[in-house]
Parts: sequence; C-alpha cells; structure tokens
Amino acid sequence: MPGRYPRPLAALVAVACFPAALVVALGGLTAPTPAHACPFCSNQGQTLTGEVNQAGMVLFGTAKNPKLDTNSFNQGTTELHIDAVLKKHDILGDQKMIVLPKYIPPTDTPLKWLIFCDVFKGKVDPYRGIPVKDNRDVVAYLKGALELKDKPIGDRLKFFFSYLDSAEVEVSNDAYKEFANADYKDYRDMAKNLPADKIAGWLQDPNTPSFRLGLYASMLGHCGTAKHADVLRKMLDDSDKRLNTGVDGMLAGYILLKPAEGLEYLRGLLKDGSKEFVVRYAALRAARFFYDFRPDVVDRKKAVEAVCLLLDQGDIADMAIDDLRKWARSETADKVLALAGLESHNIPIVRRTILKYALSFPENAKAVAFVDEQRKKDAELVKDVEELLKLEKTPPAPQPVAKKALAPRPPRRFRSRRNDP
Repeated sequence: MPGRYPRPLAALVAVACFPAALVVALGGLTAPTPAHACPFCSNQGQTLTGEVNQAGMVLFGTAKNPKLDTNSFNQGTTELHIDAVLKKHDILGDQKMIVLPKYIPPTDTPLKWLIFCDVFKGKVDPYRGIPVKDNRDVVAYLKGALELKDKPIGDRLKFFFSYLDSAEVEVSNDAYKEFANADYKDYRDMAKNLPADKIAGWLQDPNTPSFRLGLYASMLGHCGTAKHADVLRKMLDDSDKRLNTGVDGMLAGYILLKPAEGLEYLRGLLKDGSKEFVVRYAALRAARFFYDFRPDVVDRKKAVEAVCLLLDQGDIADMAIDDLRKWARSETADKVLALAGLESHNIPIVRRTILKYALSFPENAKAVAFVDEQRKKDAELVKDVEELLKLEKTPPAPQPVAKKALAPRPPRRFRSRRNDP
C-alpha cells in the first residue's frame, strides 16, 4: 500500500531516524537507559557529570610533546599541561603538568583535552579523552553542573537549559542528555517559564540537530502562545520534518497550545493508514503522552478513542492493542476481539497481542470465550502467552548490595572522541 512500510522495515526506519552521530558520540558507553526518561528524547545515557563521579581523576588542559613508542602500536607518552582540575586525586599533588602514559597524536587544529583517569597500582591510567575546540564553556559547565549535583532537579535543569546552545558541541549535547535522562515531571513546571521565542528560533534553525526537535517542541508547548502553535503546525505540515525525529514532541506541543485543534490534527494522522509508519507511530506516542501525563489537557477517554483509530491498520494495530491492554481499557474489548477475524491482521505478532489482551480481562465474558476458543485451536500458544503475561507482572529481583569497595580497575585502552570507531 502506498506510504506504508512493511512492519520489519518500518522498525528499521524508526531506528534509522536516530542520527548516526549519536551512536558515535556515545563512545561505547554501556550505561542503561533510565527507567523514566524524557518521552520526546532519543539520546539518553551517561552524562559528563556521571562520568566525572565515576572517574578517579579528571583533568583539563593542553596535550604537548607526544612521543610515540616505536616498539608498540600507537603507544607512548604525552605531556598534559593542566588548565583545570575537575576532580583531584592525591597522586596529582600540586603538579601543573603530568606525563600521561598514552600517545595523543598532534592535530592541525589547536585543541584542549578533557582527560578521565583511573589510578591503578599507584599509577595514573588515562582511559578516555574528549577533545574540545572551544574551551570557553566546558570547564565552567562541568564545574557548575558538579556544584548543583545535589540540588533539586528543577534547579539543575535550568542550568542545563542555558547550555543547550553552547558553541561547544560536547557541552550542548551533554546538556541535552541531562534533559533526556530527566522524567517529564522534572521539567514540566520549569518549562513554563522558559523563553518561548528563543526555543521557537531553535526549532526554525536548520542547523538544530533533528534529535533535539521533540524536546524543544514539547518545551514550547508549555511556555508558548498561539503564534508558537502556528510554528509547530507549520513544522508538522512539512513532509520533510514529519519524516524526521521529534514529531511526537511537535504534536504534544501543538496540542498543549491548541488542545481542540491539535487533537483533531492528531486524530487525522492516526486514522489515515496511508501515512508513513513513522508518522503514525509518532502520533501514537503523542497519544500515550497525554494519557499517561496530561489527562488534564486531553481526557483519557478521548486519548483511548484516538488510539483505537489505529486498530484497523494491520501494521501497527498490535501497538495500539497493547496500550489498551496496559491501560486496562476493557471497554474496547469488542473492537479488539473483532480484529481476530481479519485477514489484514492474520500475522503472528497481532494474533499474540490480541490473545494477551483477552487474557488480561477474565471478567469479560467475550474475552473468556475468545481465550477458550484459542485454547482449543492452539493450547501451546495460549500457554506461551500466559507465561509472557506472568513475566510482565513479576518484579525484577533485587540486586545485592556490595559490602566491600570494588577493586581498582585494570588499565584500559585510551578512548577519544576523535579516533573512536
């Protein structure tokens, strides 16, 4: 069907919308995504503040006199002339220069380096370096962030907002990541007092990274006016913008500023099966946002009605059904169960999702009858789905608390933003 991706390809397209630069920028970090995070952000993960807390020592300065060890591949020493100590270790003492046991190749462009170190067996082990071209912000940013680390999250986010447009990419991306790791309730109130015209300018700037559009648009929905709603509507009507990331945040911001018009626009996207999968999925995410966080703007019954518009679309119906199940919306049982007889929905993922829905409402006679019928057809499938539901309801096992301090880490390969794969 025109405008519709096959489901497996649609999933790939959704992932592909995340900029490849983000993957590189993460530098191999494996920190888990927070359980609760910004619903319109795609770049959660470890922040510089978190990395400073984990490091044994963090220094900022200029790399000079690199010496390559000709007997070892890419090994050697480099002098670090220290401009600032962001986290001190006793091994540093009062030194203003330290010889790092790593070879940092010289560059054509003058750079400063943010160096993260461990101390292992009495020796400094620099394991990560971040080169920065513009050092005006990075030291002040990190010092300010560290000073505020124990303050209320709202105060911290106000500080990070002021660095979202920093000329130093490492700083602006990290400030964004602080918002990405924050729960919506953490920035809901502070967003009301943000400078709307400034945020609108970011949204209209073609140089703004696309992965930030969802956050900025949702912020604008809290502090903007009718003219800013028009900015968001124009972005939504732009097909190039619609196929990029952030459509869910644009929809949320538009609805926050113009609830009636915005909800009608959302419904139009949801019910049109010819729209691109990523657009309809973004509309679903926006509906989820209002159901979960802002029923004061969009009544939950209206949010459910909007989600039900996806039920007739076989490539996305399973997502809508699963939301209805998790929200315990048993009043939609007739609509959901009726899908089982449609050829367009006769695919494994949709069949399993309908069965999960039916199993979740044992008080509904039609759902019980449906489960009994499916049990006669395929008892093993019903058993498997029942096990999946049990796993969903089982809380994760508590992690044991370490009673002893962790042993020092062995030396690690030095990583830098410039030469990381």
